[in-house]
Amino acid sequence: MFGFLSQNIYSLVDTYWVAQLPEAEAAVAGVTFYATILWAFFSFNQLVGPGSVAVISRRYGEKEYDRAETAIKETLLLKLGFGFFFGVVGYFSVHYMLFALGARGEALDLGSSYGQTMFLGMGIMYATYSVFTAMRGIANPSIAMILMIGSNLLNLILDPLFIFGYLGFPALGINGAAVASVISYSAAFSIGIFLFATDRTNVALHWRSKVPVSVASMWHIMKIGIPSWAGSISYSGARLIIMPMVATFGTPVVAAYGVGNQVNSFGIMILVGIGLGLSSLIGHNIGSNKLARAKKTADQSILLGVAIMVVFGLGTFIFSKEIMGMFFDTPETLAIGSIMLRVFAVVFPFWGAFIMIEEVFAGVGKNKPAMAANIVTAWVFQVIPIFAATKFFHATEFTVWCIMSASGAITSIAFYFYYRRGTWLAARV
Repeated sequence: MFGFLSQNIYSLVDTYWVAQLPEAEAAVAGVTFYATILWAFFSFNQLVGPGSVAVISRRYGEKEYDRAETAIKETLLLKLGFGFFFGVVGYFSVHYMLFALGARGEALDLGSSYGQTMFLGMGIMYATYSVFTAMRGIANPSIAMILMIGSNLLNLILDPLFIFGYLGFPALGINGAAVASVISYSAAFSIGIFLFATDRTNVALHWRSKVPVSVASMWHIMKIGIPSWAGSISYSGARLIIMPMVATFGTPVVAAYGVGNQVNSFGIMILVGIGLGLSSLIGHNIGSNKLARAKKTADQSILLGVAIMVVFGLGTFIFSKEIMGMFFDTPETLAIGSIMLRVFAVVFPFWGAFIMIEEVFAGVGKNKPAMAANIVTAWVFQVIPIFAATKFFHATEFTVWCIMSASGAITSIAFYFYYRRGTWLAARV
């Protein structure tokens, strides 16, 4: 939880420093447009991530340490390959994608510059997340936490140096935020590989493993992750459709929407951090055939997720103006952002339950229910109603926020009733 809480500071810190540039709203809008594209590209990360969580943690729970080692190596190879491929694609197409999303003028230019640098580091970014995942899967979450926090602290230090040119560093403006992020991810990845290779983790990586890397086992990892990928690409695809609709309301709305998403992600990342630890525990327990303990762990984690998001939601609702005031000082943007945060805060507890259940299913490799939930939420409950509201009823951005929030509540309730059936306890990988 602490590791992923710090991980979200990457984006918040970038957004904060970018908002201090003279072209504040345009710069934040550019980063927001790019973040929508990044979400779509990171969906391909889901082709490998969920399968690696299920396989690594299950093999570790079964005490098949040689096979766990091989699974870690296969995961890293897949992530590096996918990441570098999509990084090249994104580098050469980011300008056109941003334009298609509705970015214009200064926001388009700034978003393109920022995005190209981030795409250059996408392979390392993909693989770094797998370093963290592998460490949690082999019961070394504290090492993953230290790496994540250390990487964020490095980014926190480098951001102002590269953006504004302090202490003799080059003043790169918005592009400096991207440079700082790529350097920080690269440092975390390098140190993580060093720890694996020098036997400082519960499962060490060797140049030659007893169980060889194979295409068949890589495909097995990906096959488990395909439903998660489908759900994620569907959800991020919906975001690509919604973004131009939001852009019609103007740059201040886009800028506020970007900061609002970062605040939402801050709370969600707390849950994801707990959830990824949860999925590893579920995998360990199922692998050891301790079904009752797996069920108890899952139930308590759902309650914990809801409780955390109740507190986070109350804080966001009460201090919405102060949160937006950290990034903007124009009255229009402050008012738009404050209202949006309050609408989103109401459904935070529902997302607490949803994400915990999603990670329970991920721990046993049962990813189709989450895929279905994400597809229905994104397209049936969000894209279609938002399109109709903005196209035919000339709705304001407030209506958009309400539709997005209501969809989360409805889906979470339905997902919880499905979880209660308990079929996940019989899943096998």
